[in-house]
Amino acid sequence: MSEAQKQNEEKQDVGYYFNFKEVLTYFFRKKDPTRPSNTSIKMMHGVNKISMIMFLICVIVIIVRYIIRS
Repeated sequence: MSEAQKQNEEKQDVGYYFNFKEVLTYFFRKKDPTRPSNTSIKMMHGVNKISMIMFLICVIVIIVRYIIRS
């Protein structure tokens, strides 16, 4: 890894951590005919989607409880 790449990794701004583009494209992407498709992969993606939705709901609940109690 070059020195420039190391400096770029260290200087990532706050917006980098709040970039939800990949999460949104994961939920709303078209079917890719070149990707392998079997039952295990479909189940894995289903569980991933459920866990992301549960995580986002829990974060919202925690934020609402914090706002209400303060």
